[in-house]
Amino acid sequence: MLASILRLFALRPLLTMAILGIPIVLLIAIGLLTVMVLKLVVFVVLPIALIVWLFRKFFGKSSETPPSI
Repeated sequence: MLASILRLFALRPLLTMAILGIPIVLLIAIGLLTVMVLKLVVFVVLPIALIVWLFRKFFGKSSETPPSI
């Protein structure tokens, strides 16, 4: 049975590429996209959020003033 499956793949290379190649390419693309998104979050979003938080903490309104109505 294994020999017949291998013979089927040998006779139809496009079928083999479609069955085996597309899922592998899809997994590689999803992995690369995930890595790019994580890098964007770690190296761009988090530093900007930290700078904004520190700026508001040090230069924002002091807690001694009553809130305006």
